[in-house]
Amino acid sequence: MLLSVVIPAYNEEKNIEATVHALVTELDLQKIPFEIVVANDNSRDQTEAILKRLNAADGRIKYVNCQPPNGFGRAIRTGLAASTGDYIVIYMADLSDHPEDVVTYYKKLEEGYDCVFGSRFIEGSKVEDYPRVKYVVNRIVNHTLKLLFWCKFNDLTNAFKAYRREVIEASGPYFASHFNITIEMSLSALIRNYTIIQVPIKWTGRTWGESNLRLSAMGRRYLSTFIKVFAERTLIHDDVIAEKLSSKRGSEDKNVLNYRLVTLEEEIQEVDSRLSRIEEEQRVDRAA
Repeated sequence: MLLSVVIPAYNEEKNIEATVHALVTELDLQKIPFEIVVANDNSRDQTEAILKRLNAADGRIKYVNCQPPNGFGRAIRTGLAASTGDYIVIYMADLSDHPEDVVTYYKKLEEGYDCVFGSRFIEGSKVEDYPRVKYVVNRIVNHTLKLLFWCKFNDLTNAFKAYRREVIEASGPYFASHFNITIEMSLSALIRNYTIIQVPIKWTGRTWGESNLRLSAMGRRYLSTFIKVFAERTLIHDDVIAEKLSSKRGSEDKNVLNYRLVTLEEEIQEVDSRLSRIEEEQRVDRAA
């Protein structure tokens, strides 16, 4: 299965090359087929120039320029639209996430899970240089979400997660324009009863640049997204599940068509091979 790593990037000229290089090295080492899709979120530094050079050196490294206005959620939506993989991982551009955890995500999806939620706050996880104020706010918000949605997942606001493509297609379209897309994606998958596993991950605070997350501006956006998804779960959950099942049937139909297409292509190749052999035999006979 092809893995798409979607990376939103805004003014990450000092981080993006190291981020991409670490991913490519680890995924090649593990022999995982992949594409990296960087959504350049109207960066004003040299981020695009670096991405252009990386793409010229390795076609698996792609980038797409987002339309203004900029926003973390808009960048993720742009990256998702440009991705082609069967599995999708949302990954940060600031070296906070770790490539080894992407491999863990991929293997869990291969085991049959629909989603993989990484957690920085369970046994086996490792967190370095997490800002104290953000940590306190994070724990309050995630504990509240955990209680209200009656789930075991304790890091729902973390963007670094993995999804099968059919989950993305059935849970969308997404509307969040900023960091609230993190809970829009995770909670939308949760209320549709997809199979989700939580795994410990590593997280490292950025060493260059500033985080684009502003807690004072995000409260109303998180609240809006929460109300939307909570209403879907409590008021129209039957419709949500019906749409999921419809999307799943559509995905299965596409898989059948893809299988038939591959079979036809193999048959055509076999016919071409036979014709080539016949032509070669006729040419030898004429020469004799």
